[in-house]
Amino acid sequence: MSTVALLSFSLVALLTVLTPGLDTVMVLRTALLSGRRAALGVVLGISLGCLVWAVASLAGLTALLTASEVAYDVVRWLGAAYLIYLGAKALWNSRKAASLEDARPVPGPRASLRAGLLTNLLNPKVGVFYLSLLPQFMPAGQPAWGAVLVAVHLGLGLVWLPFLVVVAGRARAFLLRQQVLLDRVTASVFVALGVKLAFEAR
Repeated sequence: MSTVALLSFSLVALLTVLTPGLDTVMVLRTALLSGRRAALGVVLGISLGCLVWAVASLAGLTALLTASEVAYDVVRWLGAAYLIYLGAKALWNSRKAASLEDARPVPGPRASLRAGLLTNLLNPKVGVFYLSLLPQFMPAGQPAWGAVLVAVHLGLGLVWLPFLVVVAGRARAFLLRQQVLLDRVTASVFVALGVKLAFEAR
């Protein structure tokens, strides 16, 4: 694999990581409302979800998902339902105002990891992303380079998302005073993304 191809992929991967999306919203929301530890659990879950999709793409499994409209729609609807559930649950919880002295229970490491993992696994567009992007930068007859490309993408995510956690942590004390508003805004984003995913064409 040429250096130019590797640098080109790294640039594309960096742009996808930096582009705000569901992962960004989820990490920032968790960091602001539940703290750094819970947010890092979400980051780990997101990264594991990406790894699962990447391995499935390299193994050709997501090609089946892309080829089967039924399978794609099943995953898409499950993902939409999960996002709407997260948003609705957060909106329900936002009815009770919380303060710095009376904060809501912080999700444990397993719960945080599971939330990040499920959000990623139930989004078929992540699999389609890997399936469409990796082959463009993999030299013919050298499938092992797929692992290198995946490592680059995951590595960039594991640098950027924790950086967001740190930034959000600095703003947390102020924003917790506006917790109900923040809760409702980010919860509404989850619901909107779920609805968008449910009705979005491939």
